[in-house]
Amino acid sequence: MQVRHVDAGSCNGCEIEIGQAFSPVYDAERHGVRLVASPRHADVLTVTGPVTVNMAGALRKTYDAMPEPRLVVAVGDCARDCGLFAGGYGVLGPVSDVVPVDVQVSGCPPEPAAIVSALRALTGR
Repeated sequence: MQVRHVDAGSCNGCEIEIGQAFSPVYDAERHGVRLVASPRHADVLTVTGPVTVNMAGALRKTYDAMPEPRLVVAVGDCARDCGLFAGGYGVLGPVSDVVPVDVQVSGCPPEPAAIVSALRALTGR
């Protein structure tokens, strides 16, 4: 499974944990998950942070550029329900307001093991 990641306006905590999920300790690649640089090569889109007004268009374009079937994973509380950023002037809303979400990973930030577990559920490994 190929994964493209988009930071829609996070504090960067979830990105650190995603990086750790692909580190030698948690090694998401051994479960058949790989990060890719282009949405055109991706099967799954991971999104972190609440969607800001300035990132809504970019997130939608990234989603639209992915081939079907495509899945979206909302990583972290902010992606799920805006978390601490709810009500902020630059916040449009959670990821599900912009693109359909298939899997949610809770936590602020979620542990790398939870991220790997969610991705494993998608691969079936």
